[in-house]
Amino acid sequence: MKPHYRFAEADELNESDDLALARGQVGTAVDGKVDAESETLALLADHDDALVRTCRPGHLTGSAFVVDSTGTRTLLLFHTKLQMWLQPGGHADGDANLAGVALREAHEETGIEGLRVVVPPIDLDIHRVDPPKEDAHNHHDLRFLVVAPADATLATNHESQGAQWVTAEELVDIDVDDGTRRMAQTGLAAAAQLLS
Repeated sequence: MKPHYRFAEADELNESDDLALARGQVGTAVDGKVDAESETLALLADHDDALVRTCRPGHLTGSAFVVDSTGTRTLLLFHTKLQMWLQPGGHADGDANLAGVALREAHEETGIEGLRVVVPPIDLDIHRVDPPKEDAHNHHDLRFLVVAPADATLATNHESQGAQWVTAEELVDIDVDDGTRRMAQTGLAAAAQLLS
């Protein structure tokens, strides 16, 4: 059965420190790496600080798969620290509402006004990061579809060195990881379902 995608209401995006909210969102992720859900739920069970960036062996993050208003192009940013093409996203910093985290990060990193986040999440990915001046650790990344308005104006911040809107066909020629490709496939299908 296909999930029912819908735009989140404003009151569903309030900040929370309730780990039960994060657990619930993780449990509704549509796609993901094998065992990502059980590993992330175990992290939440074993670490009261799983929403804080200092938690090791890893912590939760929220990402936004941003599409244009037609749902046919997605936005990729060239991340300054990691030197990779990625979707907008970042640390939860104690906020258990990862849909809200994804929307906040998308706005901060793209400058686009009027973004709307969709629930349930489209993907859950666990990946290793090794940023400069930090120890290597895991990001348990819950990913949400975010739709830009028709008049979207892009204004990236210091976290990115470049940005590009790409179609599914153009994404094939860009150096991104398997998790990003899986997220794009699920996200574009979700956008087609929601925006048709």
